[in-house]
Amino acid sequence: MSRDFRQLLEAQWEQGKFLCVGLDSDFEKIPEAARQAGVGETILAFNRAIIDATRDLVCAYKPNSAFYEAHGDEGWKALRATIQYINDTAPDVPVILDAKRADIGNTNNGYVASAFNHLHADAITVHPYMGGESIKEFLARKEKGIFVMCKNSNPGSGEFQDLEVDGQPIYIHVARAFAEKWNTNNNCGLVVGATYPADIKRVREATPEMPLLIPGIGVQGGDLEQSVKNGKDAHGRGFILSTGRVILYASNGSGFAEAARKKTTELDSAIRAAL
Repeated sequence: MSRDFRQLLEAQWEQGKFLCVGLDSDFEKIPEAARQAGVGETILAFNRAIIDATRDLVCAYKPNSAFYEAHGDEGWKALRATIQYINDTAPDVPVILDAKRADIGNTNNGYVASAFNHLHADAITVHPYMGGESIKEFLARKEKGIFVMCKNSNPGSGEFQDLEVDGQPIYIHVARAFAEKWNTNNNCGLVVGATYPADIKRVREATPEMPLLIPGIGVQGGDLEQSVKNGKDAHGRGFILSTGRVILYASNGSGFAEAARKKTTELDSAIRAAL
């Protein structure tokens, strides 16, 4: 049965869920209690425990492919099995693959097939540097979510994204281009970091309807309250607040899953209070 990302996400928002757990599972940081015989088995066991502890509290999961690619075949198998586990045990929770893809022609077709046909992700992150043309194969998948890097959470993002063209920073040009020109299937969103709440506000004003994926809460020090205030749309929704390490590694002891749930509950409550 085909899954529609936007429908899944809207259903979660309807329940007041806006928190996304980033499954950035760093093998070196996984607690001893989750360790298995192999690297892939360890990552998968850890992910399953986190998913079991948090799946009723989140609106999405977001595995970053780098943490899986680093371990070759074992890592890829763990990533695919993780997404399958979410589909099986939390079928109403969409999966956003944080892979930052984009290219042209047949190369893009390979990325699309890998993300959606092999891994079965519901959405993906992409970069806009090569223009909207480089993302059209992704956007053509109407049932999938495509999140374009707009204003990233890292300290150096402004080196290019803040450069002004015709009186506006490049990230605003990116936001408007995808809102007005490329979002013909209404399946596009924007990535805007929680470390720049004023920029979230500018992006929201420029694109009132588009979903915003907002990473950077937790270890990166993003402002949760301001991110919610500035990121929500006119209906009091329209955003996904994403965090990873602060939940995944809330404890390195045998109770790591319970600690992850506690932290997820705290963040969920903070988001609801900020709405």
